[in-house]
Amino acid sequence: MRIVIAEDSVLLRVGLERLLADAGHDVVAAVDEPTALLAAVDRMDPDLVIVDVRMPPTFTDEGVRAAVLIRSQNPRIPVLVLSQYVEERYAAELIAADSAGLGYLLKDRVAEVGEFLHAVDLIGQGGTALDPEVVAQIVVRSRRTDGLDTLTPRERTVLQLMAEGRSNSAIAAELVVTPGSVEKHISSIFTKLGLPAEDTGNRRVLAVLRYLGA
Repeated sequence: MRIVIAEDSVLLRVGLERLLADAGHDVVAAVDEPTALLAAVDRMDPDLVIVDVRMPPTFTDEGVRAAVLIRSQNPRIPVLVLSQYVEERYAAELIAADSAGLGYLLKDRVAEVGEFLHAVDLIGQGGTALDPEVVAQIVVRSRRTDGLDTLTPRERTVLQLMAEGRSNSAIAAELVVTPGSVEKHISSIFTKLGLPAEDTGNRRVLAVLRYLGA
């Protein structure tokens, strides 16, 4: 993949470049501030953007705001937010807009290089990779229930795993139940949240957004 990196730490930026190059990717730009990131994305039309949350000039939320802008202007470009921090407001906005081709991972919680490279491939192919801590903090920030208080503890667990981007089979493996049991839980979740059957397949997305309070 052709990748653009935005990371103000020179050691981490160079390390990511080497790691991705060794994995067969082409890092077409590596920048240290959001203005240069937006220019590089416009110029290079990458297959994936990796961006830190806190970048110059104020080191607050410039990076994640740039990620939101990239997704709004170029929805087809996958974005991986890689940071030490969870910026709940913009994380929720990113997920609410479209969770396809989106990742939000915490640097300190990436335990293995292979895990990170798998996430890069997954996001680049249109998948979703959300650290559970990111999901948890978004949930804490949002206080909207809208039927969530009617869910059983198991149904809430299933919905949280859905919000992390897990498939039905992955949820079944995590909970050590059958896929059919997961389908029953999801059907019950849809009913309790008042999400009627439709042909577009959006109920899963709507349920996750309800959960995130987006």
